[in-house]
Amino acid sequence: MKEKRTVKRSGEFGKNPSPQLIDAIEKITKDFYGEGLPTKFVSPFAMLVATVISQRTRDETTVEVASRLLEIAPDPLSLLDLPEEDLIRILRPAGFYRQKAKKLKEIARILLEKYGGRVPDEEAELLSLPGVGRKTASVVLAYAFSKPAIAVDTHVHRIFNRLGLVKTKTPERTEEALKKILPEKLWIPLNHSFVSFGKRVCRPVSPRCEECPLKEFCDFYRNRSKNSQEGN
Repeated sequence: MKEKRTVKRSGEFGKNPSPQLIDAIEKITKDFYGEGLPTKFVSPFAMLVATVISQRTRDETTVEVASRLLEIAPDPLSLLDLPEEDLIRILRPAGFYRQKAKKLKEIARILLEKYGGRVPDEEAELLSLPGVGRKTASVVLAYAFSKPAIAVDTHVHRIFNRLGLVKTKTPERTEEALKKILPEKLWIPLNHSFVSFGKRVCRPVSPRCEECPLKEFCDFYRNRSKNSQEGN
């Protein structure tokens, strides 16, 4: 009989996820898998470019800017050959456009010189590229290569801390903690779904707790309700 794997709890873990909570999370990954980067930019290069552009940028703007750029420069060589001022002009609506232009040019150069124009499919190699952090690497691995990875942005970080499953200070630590407590089948769809869920339901300000399918499991909702009752 296979021994059941146990997770050693640390200060970054809250409560253990019950089977009912896991089922509820899985339902959200299906119900809230909406529009966004992962379904539109399917090639590894397009996904990488779009995710770098997305840093500190609204999704709607990212989709518009990345689509325009990728029409002109769909591969590393054409991106490297694109005049820098043209690249800056295209990236301008996304903000931090000069920094992003510099990073994208350098990424294109490295892909051509080191990887024969392909995007690497290993985390360490992705993280070695300029402007690529854990979230960007995880998005590319999960959505371009279908490799098990959890991309944690501010929405995922906020929601799982509110639930009480983790007690982490940074998205990077949340990613590491979630990998230890969530089934691998949920890793890939988690970010795409919970970004949508975080925008519509578990919002940063004025969360819609009463309509939330996770409220019965949620520490934030429980404390909010308790404080509301005590205030009456």
